[in-house]
Amino acid sequence: MINNSEWKSLSQLKMDGGGVSKAVAVVACAAMALFYVAILYAPTLILRLPPPPSFKNFMIRRFICAAISSVVSVVVSALLLPMKSREASSLLGVYGIRMDHIWQAVIFPLTLTALMYGGSLVLKSLLLMSALREHMNFGGGLSFNNIKSFSKEIVACSRSIASDVLVWRTYVVAPLTEELVFRACMLPLLLCGGFQKSTVIFLCPIFFSLAHLNHLKDVYSKQNYNLTKAFLAIGLQLGYTVVFGSYASFLFIQTGHFLAPLVAHAFCNFMGLPVLVSRGKGIVSVASVAGIVGFLWLLFPMTRPELYNNRTDNCVCWQGYCSGN
Repeated sequence: MINNSEWKSLSQLKMDGGGVSKAVAVVACAAMALFYVAILYAPTLILRLPPPPSFKNFMIRRFICAAISSVVSVVVSALLLPMKSREASSLLGVYGIRMDHIWQAVIFPLTLTALMYGGSLVLKSLLLMSALREHMNFGGGLSFNNIKSFSKEIVACSRSIASDVLVWRTYVVAPLTEELVFRACMLPLLLCGGFQKSTVIFLCPIFFSLAHLNHLKDVYSKQNYNLTKAFLAIGLQLGYTVVFGSYASFLFIQTGHFLAPLVAHAFCNFMGLPVLVSRGKGIVSVASVAGIVGFLWLLFPMTRPELYNNRTDNCVCWQGYCSGN
């Protein structure tokens, strides 16, 4: 991976006119965002392939399109970035794909993200305990047969979830491809283009949110073709994606690890919008407030670059941000 001395050479290359300009970086990011969405419709609109025979085949076709888009974005960003070395280890380091500090890149961001869902987690726990009590009461209380039956239901449910193509889309394919394109590929380009980190954290999510505009047609139909309600729903969704995109960009820049925004993305997809209040359950509101306070308190301490890198004066972060460059 590229160390700080190489980053200084890279910076000098940019000043000599051999780097990426701000205009090129923005255009490249916009093109990657557009391509990520457009390729999803390529099989039917461009290649004129027949409609897939089933919803599962339709989703698998989209998985392939998303994978192709991700590979193309990786190649394009690798060609544009003014790197002195094109070795695999250097390229992987650019995208934050590393084998070191894996548990830190998973546990710390996951814990931090979970704090934002304090109310949601408490509510889910209450509903789960309520369902478990009803199951026990209906089956005659706590017994070996009831526990065995409940365990079988959990196993059957897990198998059903594992074979559900929507589960794979929501928790695997979407987080993996979106983080690869909108964080790992775009952030290095924008930073190399000369944008400040604070600017990049709020600029990159704009591309991320615009890529979700393809849901407008579906939202429009779900809102009974009410344009006002559809735009309100889309506005809420775009606002949420901008907020999450900024958070994911912050995680990537602070940690230099691809896994950090990836696990946060998958967890947020699983939880949905945070629950702040619940009628008749004041503990949910208390947990929400406590979680938000905890999140703000631990945001910077739990994302300190030195937690994810061995040395801050010669770190594995490609742009040398561990040392403040």
